[in-house]
Amino acid sequence: MVTRKSWDEFRNSKLLWLANRTLHLFGWAICVVMNEDGRVKEAYPARVKFRGFDEKSESEGFAGLSEYVENNATVLREEAEL
Repeated sequence: MVTRKSWDEFRNSKLLWLANRTLHLFGWAICVVMNEDGRVKEAYPARVKFRGFDEKSESEGFAGLSEYVENNATVLREEAEL
C-alpha cells in the first residue's frame, strides 16, 4: 500500500526533522523551499557542512514527533501487523 502525502504533512509531523537529523551524520539534508504562504514549494537533497540542530529545534522536534506517534499509534501498529 502506498498513500501519497504532501511535503507539508511530512514537515509538520516532524518526520522531515528526524530524517535530516539522521542525514546530518553523513553531511546530507533534505532542503525545503517555502512559498510566501508558508507551504512547501519544493524539496531537494543537498550536501551540507553542518551537523545536527540547535537545542530549541531538537526539543521541538522530539515533542512534535512524540505527538505524531501518540496521535497515530493505532494506525502504525495496525499497518505493522499486516
